[in-house]
Amino acid sequence: MPDENNQPLNGPPPLPDAGLSGFMTAFGLSNELQKRTVSGLVVAAIALAMVYVHPLAFAALAFVLAALMSWEWGRMVRGDGIDTATVVHVVAVLAAAVLTVMGLAGLGVAAAAIGAITVGSLLIGSGKAPLSFAGVLYTALPVVALCWLRGDEPLGFLAAVFVLLTVVVTDTAAFAAGRSIGGPKLWPAISPNKTWAGLIGGVSAAALSGALFSFLTHSGSAIWLAILGLLLGLVAQGGDLAESALKREFDLKDTSDLIPGHGGAMDRLDGVVTASIAAALLAFAIDAYAPARALLYGS
Repeated sequence: MPDENNQPLNGPPPLPDAGLSGFMTAFGLSNELQKRTVSGLVVAAIALAMVYVHPLAFAALAFVLAALMSWEWGRMVRGDGIDTATVVHVVAVLAAAVLTVMGLAGLGVAAAAIGAITVGSLLIGSGKAPLSFAGVLYTALPVVALCWLRGDEPLGFLAAVFVLLTVVVTDTAAFAAGRSIGGPKLWPAISPNKTWAGLIGGVSAAALSGALFSFLTHSGSAIWLAILGLLLGLVAQGGDLAESALKREFDLKDTSDLIPGHGGAMDRLDGVVTASIAAALLAFAIDAYAPARALLYGS
């Protein structure tokens, strides 16, 4: 017998809507988590495709994301609008990307440094110079690091994917472990939602994914990549905490609302920033002439 909404009073509950949204609803994911999941899958698919297609395609993607982060940094530190410092900031990132793709990563780093000094000089006396200076390095150096690794054929694709995959696995596992296990907070004054369980779960998953990466791709050493995954996972979590501290300084929840359910580009890429720089420095220390191989094999 139907009720006033023409729904049967007895019988099985209605089936969820078809499609990805209905599937996630059936598994109890909230609307916010659905947004995070869909946005994350779209961003990951685009990133993987650009990494695979060609080093130039990946460099273009890296520049676009870094330019968005540059805008978010200026908006956070200096307020709304695009000022001269933001323009110089983006130009410095572009120069760093172009020089690195041309095989001149050292000059790419120099372009980032010159851009940082220029931006800092434009704002001397305003109290915003130090953070504006740091912002150029924060967005430009990861572009140099990732493009340098990706451009080292034939292993550049695998090296770049390993760095990005490690950050994604760390973030996802840390979120899942923190939500499901809970427990003591990691640093409540900086990030009230992060827990020790999340940190341990995240870096453990990164170590496991490193070993699996070696087996699935038949490249690198499983033991080395497990250790590297753990180290990069720790560095990525450190980057996440550093960005949280910066946002708390400016009383912000997100750096922008560019990505539905995720906030801004900086909110999603904070771990990539620190992990990519750490990976590039390690590869440089091992073998600056073959950075991709150095990162994957440790020799």
